[in-house]
Amino acid sequence: MRILLVEDDLPLAQALQQSLRHEGFLVNHVDTGEDALTSLTIPDHDMVILDLGLPDMDGLLVLKKLRAKKKTTPVIVLTARDTIEQRVQGLDFGADDYLIKPFDINELLARLRVIERRLGTADSAIISIALVKLDTTAHKVLIEDKALSCSKKEYMVLKILMENAGRIQSREQIESRLYDWGEEVMSNAVEVHIHNLRKKLPEKFIQTVRGVGYTINKA
Repeated sequence: MRILLVEDDLPLAQALQQSLRHEGFLVNHVDTGEDALTSLTIPDHDMVILDLGLPDMDGLLVLKKLRAKKKTTPVIVLTARDTIEQRVQGLDFGADDYLIKPFDINELLARLRVIERRLGTADSAIISIALVKLDTTAHKVLIEDKALSCSKKEYMVLKILMENAGRIQSREQIESRLYDWGEEVMSNAVEVHIHNLRKKLPEKFIQTVRGVGYTINKA
């Protein structure tokens, strides 16, 4: 899951990036409204965390322009504006959720997981296909209720495939959700992660569609 963080408070932005990445999210950061709108012209982000107090324009204007372009990317607004009227205005402009500063990171993570489940095929924190269960809250993979040891990237690849069970995911689609902006990516990185996962998962759980990508059949 790739997030665009729009926040001009650098210490807060760095803390949020660290916490979100630790939870398995990919995070790209910009600190102005114009940069946010430019970044969102490319369908590269699954959701936005948007501060309202930006240096070049009000965050609500960013949100209004985003929705005027028919962009449906979910947006969680972060702000110190705590009146009911201001919160209602943000929601009316198209925000999906609203958090008042200061906030607890665990509450933000919980709200992100709700949106993540809404975007994916799973309707709960547990995705279960055949003998494999993926717990998106605990970041665990279970086979017949026994924990499977896997790296962070392997977990993320499996999560992408299981959330999209029944749909083919190309290498480029997986890479776009696996690496941050500017992060160096080996040409065969996805293939290596798939190879390692296959050694740990039931036979033929991950299937290759030659020349197209990878898929997991729905249960």
